[in-house]
Amino acid sequence: MRMSRWVPTKKEKYGVAIYNYDARSDEELSLQIGDTVHILETYEGWYRGNRLRRKSKKGIFPACYIHLKEATVEGSGPKETVIPTELPLVHEVTTTLREWASIWRDLYVGDKREMFNTVRDMLYDLIEWRSQILSGTLPQDELSELKQKVTSKIDYGNKVLDLDLVVRDKDGNILDPDLTSTISLFRAHEAASRQIEERIQEEKSQKQNLDLSRQAKFASTPSFALFVTLKNVVCKIGEDAEVLMSLYDPIESKFISENYLVRWSSSGLVKDIDQLHNLRAVFTDLGSEDLKREKISFVCQIVRVGRMELRDNNTKKLTSGLRRPFGVAVMDVTDIITGKMDDEDKQHFIPFQPVAGESDFLQSVINKVIAAKEVNHKGQGLWVTLKLLPGDIHQIRKDFPHLVDRSTAVARKMGFPEIIMPGDVRNDIYVTLVQGDFDKGSKTTPKNVEVTMSVYDEDGKRLENVIFPGAGDEGISEYKSVIYYQVKQPRWFETIKVAIPIEDVNRSHLRFTFKHRSSQDYKDKSEKIFALSFVKLMRYDGTTLRDGEHDLIVYKAEAKKLEDSSLYLNLPATKLEMEEKGHFPTGKSMPTLGNCTISKDSFQIATLVCSTKLTQNVDLLGLLKWRSNTSLLQQNLRQLMKVDGGEVVKFLQDTLDALFNIMMENSDSETFDTLVFDALVFIIGLIADRKFHHFNPVLETYIRKHFSATLAYTKLTKVLKNYVDHAEKLTDQLLKAMKALEYIFKFIVRSRVLFNQLYENKGEADFMESLRNLFTSFSTMMNSDAETTSMVKKARPSKLSIQKMEHSMPGIWTNQVCSQLPGSALGALPCPAVHGMELSRSCSALLDTAPSKLFTEFILKVPPGRLVKQKLYCMIDIVHSDLFTQHDCREILLPLMTDQLKFHLEQHEELEACCQLLSNILEVLYRSDVGPTQWHVQIIMEKLLRTVNRTVISLGRDSSLIGSFVASMTATLRQMDDYHYTHLINTFGKMRTDVVDFLMETFIMFKDLIGKNVYPADWVIMNTMQNKVFLRAINQYATVLNKKFLDQTSFELQLWNNYFHLAVAFLTQESLQLENFSSDKRAKIFHKYQDMRRQIGFEIRDMWYNLGPHKIKFIPEMVGPILEMTLVPEIELRKATIPIFFDMMQCEFHFTRSFQRFENEIITKLDHEVEGGRGDEQYKILFQKILLEHCRKHKYLAKSGENFVSLVVRLLERLLDYRTIMHDENKENRMSCTVNVLNFYKEIEREEMYIRYLYKLCDLHKECDNYTEAAYTLLLHAKLLKWSEEACAAHLTQRDGYQATTQGQLKDQLYQEIINYFDKGKMWEEAIILGKELAEQYENEMFDFEQLSALLRKQAQFYENIVKVIRPKPDYFAVGYYGLGFPSFLRNKMFIYRGKEYERREDFEARLLTQFPNAEKMKTTTAPSEDLRLSSGQYIQCFTVKPILELPPKFQNKPVPEQIVSFYTINEVNKFQYSRPVRKGEKDPDNEFANMWIERTTYVTAYKLPGILRWFEVLSMSTEEISPLENAMETMQLTNEKINNMVQRHLNDPNLPINPLSMLLNGIVDPAVMGGFANYEKAFFTDKYIQEHPEDQEKIDKLKDLIAWQIPYLAEGVRIHGEKVTEALRPFHERLEACFRQLKEKVEKQYGVKTLPPMADERRGSRPRSMVRSFTMPSSQRPLSVASVTSISSDTSPSRPGSDGFALEPLLPKKQHFKSQDKLDRDEPEKDKKEKKKEKRNSKHQEIFDKELKTTDIPMQPTEAVILSETISPLRPQRPKSQVINLAGEKRLSVSPGPAVPQTASSAPPPITPRVKLSFSMLSSSNLELNGMGCGDKGEIPPPLPIKSGMGDYGNLMDSQELASPTTPPPPPPHQRHMPPPLPSKTPPPPPPKTTRKQASIDSGIVHVTE
Repeated sequence: MRMSRWVPTKKEKYGVAIYNYDARSDEELSLQIGDTVHILETYEGWYRGNRLRRKSKKGIFPACYIHLKEATVEGSGPKETVIPTELPLVHEVTTTLREWASIWRDLYVGDKREMFNTVRDMLYDLIEWRSQILSGTLPQDELSELKQKVTSKIDYGNKVLDLDLVVRDKDGNILDPDLTSTISLFRAHEAASRQIEERIQEEKSQKQNLDLSRQAKFASTPSFALFVTLKNVVCKIGEDAEVLMSLYDPIESKFISENYLVRWSSSGLVKDIDQLHNLRAVFTDLGSEDLKREKISFVCQIVRVGRMELRDNNTKKLTSGLRRPFGVAVMDVTDIITGKMDDEDKQHFIPFQPVAGESDFLQSVINKVIAAKEVNHKGQGLWVTLKLLPGDIHQIRKDFPHLVDRSTAVARKMGFPEIIMPGDVRNDIYVTLVQGDFDKGSKTTPKNVEVTMSVYDEDGKRLENVIFPGAGDEGISEYKSVIYYQVKQPRWFETIKVAIPIEDVNRSHLRFTFKHRSSQDYKDKSEKIFALSFVKLMRYDGTTLRDGEHDLIVYKAEAKKLEDSSLYLNLPATKLEMEEKGHFPTGKSMPTLGNCTISKDSFQIATLVCSTKLTQNVDLLGLLKWRSNTSLLQQNLRQLMKVDGGEVVKFLQDTLDALFNIMMENSDSETFDTLVFDALVFIIGLIADRKFHHFNPVLETYIRKHFSATLAYTKLTKVLKNYVDHAEKLTDQLLKAMKALEYIFKFIVRSRVLFNQLYENKGEADFMESLRNLFTSFSTMMNSDAETTSMVKKARPSKLSIQKMEHSMPGIWTNQVCSQLPGSALGALPCPAVHGMELSRSCSALLDTAPSKLFTEFILKVPPGRLVKQKLYCMIDIVHSDLFTQHDCREILLPLMTDQLKFHLEQHEELEACCQLLSNILEVLYRSDVGPTQWHVQIIMEKLLRTVNRTVISLGRDSSLIGSFVASMTATLRQMDDYHYTHLINTFGKMRTDVVDFLMETFIMFKDLIGKNVYPADWVIMNTMQNKVFLRAINQYATVLNKKFLDQTSFELQLWNNYFHLAVAFLTQESLQLENFSSDKRAKIFHKYQDMRRQIGFEIRDMWYNLGPHKIKFIPEMVGPILEMTLVPEIELRKATIPIFFDMMQCEFHFTRSFQRFENEIITKLDHEVEGGRGDEQYKILFQKILLEHCRKHKYLAKSGENFVSLVVRLLERLLDYRTIMHDENKENRMSCTVNVLNFYKEIEREEMYIRYLYKLCDLHKECDNYTEAAYTLLLHAKLLKWSEEACAAHLTQRDGYQATTQGQLKDQLYQEIINYFDKGKMWEEAIILGKELAEQYENEMFDFEQLSALLRKQAQFYENIVKVIRPKPDYFAVGYYGLGFPSFLRNKMFIYRGKEYERREDFEARLLTQFPNAEKMKTTTAPSEDLRLSSGQYIQCFTVKPILELPPKFQNKPVPEQIVSFYTINEVNKFQYSRPVRKGEKDPDNEFANMWIERTTYVTAYKLPGILRWFEVLSMSTEEISPLENAMETMQLTNEKINNMVQRHLNDPNLPINPLSMLLNGIVDPAVMGGFANYEKAFFTDKYIQEHPEDQEKIDKLKDLIAWQIPYLAEGVRIHGEKVTEALRPFHERLEACFRQLKEKVEKQYGVKTLPPMADERRGSRPRSMVRSFTMPSSQRPLSVASVTSISSDTSPSRPGSDGFALEPLLPKKQHFKSQDKLDRDEPEKDKKEKKKEKRNSKHQEIFDKELKTTDIPMQPTEAVILSETISPLRPQRPKSQVINLAGEKRLSVSPGPAVPQTASSAPPPITPRVKLSFSMLSSSNLELNGMGCGDKGEIPPPLPIKSGMGDYGNLMDSQELASPTTPPPPPPHQRHMPPPLPSKTPPPPPPKTTRKQASIDSGIVHVTE
């Protein structure tokens, strides 16, 4: 492809990959979906360019894979860059998605499901919202809402994922720290953290079904509403109906709200079809009182409108249009109203309960339904949705236009909302028809009474459409009640709203008429009204009808008369009124008033007036109507103070209007001024009361929108001044006025503003003068000493008082100054800004300084120690005002404020207010529009910097203010320029100590702040800003050190020391370690701030070199900090600072001729630093390179320096290895590394570090339960100590657990711990050795006999354990790690590993390979080739080796019990053997033995095992070969041992099963095997062999001897077999005897007769002995050993290929009590049987034996674990694996061996092996030591156990079969006269069957069962 055709792109510059593209050649560029690309050139459907995330790699890619986007191009050619032109927010979302996506992937890989799903949901949300923003189709308000959602989601996600906090301005854009003041930045961080915390709480609470933001919304609004949608009424009514819904309090049994009325038609649909699917209502005005109600129900009453009875269907004759009760439906909505449930889409079903009978009142049914648990609704009911909305109706319409519009019915609460806003005019009277009692009169049954209510005026004219039966319905003129059929005392409880124009109320009355209704139409038409009641709405005193129940008088008269209102209006309406007027009904006759008779019938109603215009209070009414009678005005004003607060706040606007009108209309006189002022103070005081505090906004709104008294300011100022001037007399009034000061000033200011608007600054000077006078009065009062004024000064009510006046004052001045009077100027007092006017010339002179001076005087007059908080908040408001932005005003105010601040900070008073004030001052000084600020920053620096520093030092980290103070300090330092720093030091003047103290304080504080940052780690912007400021400050202070404290006379060691420590702490702090951040974050920080570490590092270097001769004072103290600095992974920094080490070496060498202190320190510190995660390979190389270069150039340091460098490099290698491995899950690698390091420290004699790593190793062992190794490890520490009174060096007691002052004490404690560990590891021999040493000390040095006795008891137990407890024997494995892929401490080395208890080689190998999953297992056991060793892979070789016994000298050539010797066979060994068969010469098909040589390799480890590790490296290995003849001798020897062992066991335990013995004997005497030596005869006993190997004659003789000795052993075996054989097996035995006779004859004929010597007297004790002899072959002068027989045979033994020694094959019986023996064989798998059949060498006789064995029942006897020890040779097949139990690998249990028949060796056959042979005895059930005494001991028989009915009766004695024994113990074996001597045996104790018990104790005897 020729590149010339490529054309540079003009428009196509930026795009996004929309498919994955895999490059097919080098010039192509691979892309993944979402990659952004910068396009440079184009050619025929291809682009050339680079990915924006990796600009260096350019390439070509298909154009169709790219979606182009707009971007702006900057620069050209190679410097061309593209910037996407998308909204900053979209860009932010994109980068966020990328960042989160990589985390998301990690969560997936780590299988963190819950978090993965959370992140997925957030990603999907962001992607969705991003596309919505990009679509450009959203309306502005929705877009801003969406942006808000996006930013809060990003911030929340960042928090959840532990990413950095993003700070934004109010529009959601990210703040630029360079353009933002420190204080703003801090506050933005605080706000962002708070919001995110709230979000997190929200997320949490959503899980708990609590919506906190919703709760917060409701908390912030005093009123809320329940929004209801009626979806359907499923009810079989059959007629038209009214559905009335309302809220009801079931506890108080009263309705809370108006009804919402829906008229339902008989067809089952809403009557007004336009309302279909739009039946919505909102129940408004609910408040906090309603939230507190215990329960709230939503009640629906259904009233049918039609016939009297539904059953009647003759419609023509029936009356229609009657309102009859039908039923109710009730739902508890408490959870919805309290916010526990909020699902606006959920449709709730409210079950319907019909009325039971005619007398069933709807109210009663409601209460019944509420009380009942369930309603039998038969599927009838209402379907509704419900949602709680915050705010009043105006707010709701604005916030939820999609739910509530103009068509939505509004059902108001019956009663006022908690806040009545001005302008909310309401005039509702709620009338409830409660109940009546009507005489039946002439009728036989009670009447069907219908009440009709209407409203009439005093002229008898009916008011139309003023009655509202429910929201959502039109007004009606008369209301008809529900009719209850034939009920004498109907109870209605029907509430209707009456809304009458305010002007008509005083003329109106309610009229109630009563009529009987008949079900028949013709009768009904003739019915007339039979009675009437009425009530007037206005009382005689002009107040409104009182709330509550009214017992109305029922008047009877002719129907016509009843309609004439003039006839009854003068009569009393209620019984109460009648009593007041003195009419008392007497006698039985009904009294007559006028033309009407008072009936005996009764009728009650209840009324509730909800009116902002009608008051039920006379005094308030008098004030509101003050114009009608001005003579009573003064009295009315005074009376106002007595009116109930609730009534006043209800009419707040009218009352305030009345007050200011009185003031305005009497502006000439001052008559009412004081009274009005007091009334105003009373009202303001009311609102300050907690009960009415929610009326604050009402008052604010009034001042803002409704207040219009332009002249009020003069009058209010006058009265206030008068009060202040006469404080002594008017204390009470002044105190009240002080409480109301804030609002009084608001009225004054607002009034003046309105005046200005009208008259354009007229009277400005007078106003100013009056204010000045007022403040002067205040100042005078402050200075007064009078008793009374002190009360006023003390008064600190409701945080207002003086503060409020001060609060307001700056506002007034500033507002005048700026002629704008904006609200912000009043500090915390919100008033709307009023647009400015031209400044009047008259006050320009006052502009700057007057208010400031006045204010200054004022503040200074505040008595010290009083009103501190108020004073500070007042100053805060001044700072907020425009006054403070004026340079000249600041000149006056700032010194005052800094002095005040300094004083209060030093006193630690009101720290929060101080901090706020200081922050606000700094904030203003940061602005660019407030004039010059340098001098002002200087004032703050001089007066406050040190004080603030000290405050920061004194505050704890848990203080809530620490963050703010640190921000203020940072802001001050940031706003200081070089001039300020210079000036700062000069301010300390001549006092050198002051400068030192200041710098010391600062350094310590900085270091503390850096070490324990006050801001959270995710406040990255804040922390980085702080670091930038600190860096500059540190460098500025460094110049001071260089100038003032460097020369010989003025040098300050501590100060310099603190400087270095601070600088290093700064450099190494977490937040500057860029390499720990994501690449994006790293790039951002580097772009903005560079790498601050490099800047400070170079500074440290220069400062060090400046020290000159003082350097020696910093060695070795500074080695650690400098090391810490050089370890920072920034290569330039390292190169610059590592040479300091050489400088230190040189410096120390110069003074002391060595650099020992430096060397010690660097080694100690290096250890801590590397372990803490610092340092790497690159550092090691740089360190070596740089220091070697420097050392080699130096005359004296060349040699010692080079040694030092190589020492450190070696240490680094080990430490880096150690650190890498420490995080490895594999503890063995960690142990290796730890040993590596501790050996290094031992080598270089660093005792302290050596001990440190000993304990790390010990801890690792304890974690793995390697108690033996832990003991050996601790022993190394103990060996460093002496038994002396020498004091303990600190490093010797590195553990908290040891309380020792002397070495002897510590050694004692260590020994006790070690003995404890040895005990746990069952290494009692070792524990005893240490115990003896300790006992010696207790007995002869410390004389601590108490400790001694405890120790000796322990020791006795150890001796007993050695003899009685069987210990599992671990296998040893050789492991070679070949190839360069392994870490250095393993590479191409061989180790011997001590396996775990019962660990087989397969398990061990699997364990190895899991550590190195990439390693390959080698198939051969031969040494690997050189190529393999140098290959890059990992190859592991593993095989089993056999330890070589090295018996301690004291045991040699003595009879030693096998339990003692067995310990040394696998412990304290460092030589191991591995044998493998090698064939030499031609293979002889007839005899494989002739040329089968054994190659035996011996490995020697560095240390004995066990030791401080479970493995050690092989130091040397030697190989030797064993000839076929020697091999034959070993094999023969083994067979003899095996027979002898079996015989011994049978002699010891007559109850042993005979089966294994049968098989062993049969296997040897069978003619097909003929003792197994026929092959030897063929191979070695020929003339040909003897001619060729004359030197082997002696060995051949020995072999013959061994063959001859086999006969007596076999004879003894056959004899025992004969004694024990069962009848069933008798033929088999006879056959056995016949074969044996044949064999005996042959052998004795060829090799001579041997006889076993008679047994000597029983020795003391009954344990078998082992003869231990040393025997050396004379011919070869080397020890012989048993060949690896298994390896000679074919690979039939997968469990231990190549294992050394012999294969032992114990049979594992199943778990059973007394199970017949033949079952044992039946349990063998079929495979075994087949193999046996195939066996050619098995004779027919063998088959008969097998058959018999399987069919014959062996008598009941305890099944025991039996060892059948076989030597596998070519003559005998190996037993199938199912029956093989590996000797050491697969033992799972050990039981203490019981007593066996003692043996003595009088004339034993010569043993041919130099290794110890052990004769083991098997513990049988009969030999359990029941009383801690052997059964065979001295021939005593213990008494039998009592016979029990069942096995289980012996408790745990019979729990597992190995503890089972026959009911009477068997007698000891008969004394044998002809006992054979012991053969040096190699048979281990058999593993008993697996048990479930860990330990069983029988009487005092102890049986250890180890699982």
